[in-house]
Amino acid sequence: MRIVCVGGGPAGLYFALLMKERDRRHDVTVLERNPAGVTYGWGVVFRDSLLDQLRASHPPTARELAANALRWGGQRVIVSSGSPVAISGHGYAIGRQRLLDLLLERAVAGGVRVEFEREIGDVTELSDSDLVVSCDGVNSRLRQRQADRFGTDVRAGRNKYIWLGTSKFFDTFTFAFVHTEAGWIWCHAYGYDAGASTFIVECSAETWAGLGFDGLDHDGTIAVLEELFEPQLDGHPLRSNALPGESAPWLVFRTLTNERWHVGNVVLMGDAAHTTHFTIGSGTTLALGDAIALAAELERGAEIEAALHAYGGRRRQALRPAQTDARFSAQWFEHLDRYAGLPSEQFSALLRERRSPLLPRIPPATYNLLHQATHEVSVLRHLRRWAAPRVKSVYARRADHVPRS
Repeated sequence: MRIVCVGGGPAGLYFALLMKERDRRHDVTVLERNPAGVTYGWGVVFRDSLLDQLRASHPPTARELAANALRWGGQRVIVSSGSPVAISGHGYAIGRQRLLDLLLERAVAGGVRVEFEREIGDVTELSDSDLVVSCDGVNSRLRQRQADRFGTDVRAGRNKYIWLGTSKFFDTFTFAFVHTEAGWIWCHAYGYDAGASTFIVECSAETWAGLGFDGLDHDGTIAVLEELFEPQLDGHPLRSNALPGESAPWLVFRTLTNERWHVGNVVLMGDAAHTTHFTIGSGTTLALGDAIALAAELERGAEIEAALHAYGGRRRQALRPAQTDARFSAQWFEHLDRYAGLPSEQFSALLRERRSPLLPRIPPATYNLLHQATHEVSVLRHLRRWAAPRVKSVYARRADHVPRS
């Protein structure tokens, strides 16, 4: 086949190297609109489940990722000036550029052709391709051109957030919540190499306006955030990806879904197909899962149409638990005031429980008592499993009231 991946992110590069390795007769090209070595974002996180998937699909990449990733142990929760609360667990982080470099090197070594500064605006430019993989992100032009046929739906969240970096190294995943006269503002911070960390700041739209960010330029925004989070930053500066003269890159998270994942020979992958809120840290894992699944369906030998249909159906089904988790996790942060008055230990326990579909429906103090009383016998876990499909229908009915972009 002649395969073109539009977008040189992790999903596109990994799919390209899988297809080329499984049959070197494939003509595989990756087209990336940015120059070589230019990416947006800082570090990405993942867990053991991703390494397990990579070991099964391409062991050399799994070994290389494990060797280059930073392992962080546990989480730290700081509420205002209170004492930090530790939460057990572990995960991994790697710089986004480092991840892309690893995948690019393997793809090119395997015979994949990668062209930078190639922007594709319409699928007609690729009419000689057997398969076009649209992995060009949430703002995918190829998907937007046929949004009605894909059944694209985009829903905007309530909170504002800004994706920053810092030279302060966070050796554990850190949540720091700061109370201001305008309301709560907080960070999600984690190191991804010895001298750099991702530092995401989030707050409600009301707090964002109350702190004056709607009237501040880029440098003014950074200065205010450095002051608010000075205890966590220890004098280290914050950095953004904004170009000179651009405003501070505040965003509203957009949850994107598609009823169909392919139209003709164009198939969606990664953020072009779906997004899950950053508070569950699954974006990279799910995107690479798409790449693995699509390569597997094509390898079965079925006609392209049948393979693409099977891929879309199976991935939509596989994504539902993560999408449900992401919806409840985002809602927890959107309703932070509901939990902020709790003692630090209880607040931290409910932060960890934020994916539970029961939590929005039970008073926080009551839920915390249930959680403590049933933690060892797993009663609450069974209740959550029972509630998830039932609560899902409630939120589906409420979806009409969620603002859409």
